[in-house]
Amino acid sequence: MQIMNKYFRANASMVYIMTNNEAMNQIIAFYRDMNGMLTFVGSYATYGRGTGTKEVSNATANDGVDPLTSQGSLTLSRDGRFLLAVNAGSHSISSFIITDSGAPVLVDVKPSGGAQPNSVDVFGNLVYVANVGNAANNFASNITGFRIDDNGRLTSIPGSSRSLSTFNAQPAQVLFTRDGSKILVSELTSNHLSVFHVNQNGTVTEPIVNDSYGQGPLGAYFLSSGILLVTEADSNALSSYSMSNNGILHVISGSVPNGYKTACWVVTTRDERFAYVTNTLSGTISTYRINPNGTLSVVRHITSTPPGTAPGLPIDVGVSKDGRHFYTLNGNQGTVSVFNIGDDGNLVRLQVAVWTNVPHLGSQGLTVL
Repeated sequence: MQIMNKYFRANASMVYIMTNNEAMNQIIAFYRDMNGMLTFVGSYATYGRGTGTKEVSNATANDGVDPLTSQGSLTLSRDGRFLLAVNAGSHSISSFIITDSGAPVLVDVKPSGGAQPNSVDVFGNLVYVANVGNAANNFASNITGFRIDDNGRLTSIPGSSRSLSTFNAQPAQVLFTRDGSKILVSELTSNHLSVFHVNQNGTVTEPIVNDSYGQGPLGAYFLSSGILLVTEADSNALSSYSMSNNGILHVISGSVPNGYKTACWVVTTRDERFAYVTNTLSGTISTYRINPNGTLSVVRHITSTPPGTAPGLPIDVGVSKDGRHFYTLNGNQGTVSVFNIGDDGNLVRLQVAVWTNVPHLGSQGLTVL
């Protein structure tokens, strides 16, 4: 019997975060009840190392809050069968299969095809990882591809590594389009959005390099229509784009600011009427309205943690499958803030879930099953 048939249960309800520990990276699993509330389940070693509070690049402040400077460092396959994690400290990626209890079981650990992987995405049996590079190899950055089999094992694809727009561009996210025909990489330091066409053999073409409308593109999200949302950490804004078949991006709404600092991560409601953006250094989450034509407007804001408590600095984000709940990881605490999503996109804070009694600095990555 295949591992996936033995263990996988599609209706498991979980939230996973990643510790990014320097000694041994771990996945932290929370059970998610019908009301969206989280209960700590356990920790699961990736058998790779994170970076701890050390940043993957000297291009960003070494404050330990967002060490990987990326969206997608922890990613579920679209069918919820596999969980993939980056180990930036040991230059590897780990794959897990999800058991019937929701607990992840480690299947494989493979070299990432570069140095300091910080983002990973999967489409069908294709996996691509973005590597930041490091001082030893002059900060060369790339993306590299793998096949994932039915049991979650990874095999590198020969000839799949591709450089980004510049030799030392810092990738912030690697993301497949909704149909899997292209891959987008947001490049934080070069202010580029590179698009790669996916070949039939799983390799990709050289990048089509687009200029980001604003400065510091980081998080990205494709709507079902193909419209692309990109956060801008330096412009403190969100932009939207349409994409031509040739990989050229066209601005719809350029750099819509929300009035707070470091707009970094983005996810939408299931009906795609609203987008949530975390403004990390301001400790807030901004709600944007997405109009049918892709234009954006700011609706409201909320703090990640309750007023009068220790401020949480929100980073990675996720929305539940039923569209009722929003989750964000507070990077300065290692906690997860839980919100109910109203019909009008309004967020109502329900919980700040913890897995350790001591604030855990350096955590990165969140995904919702």
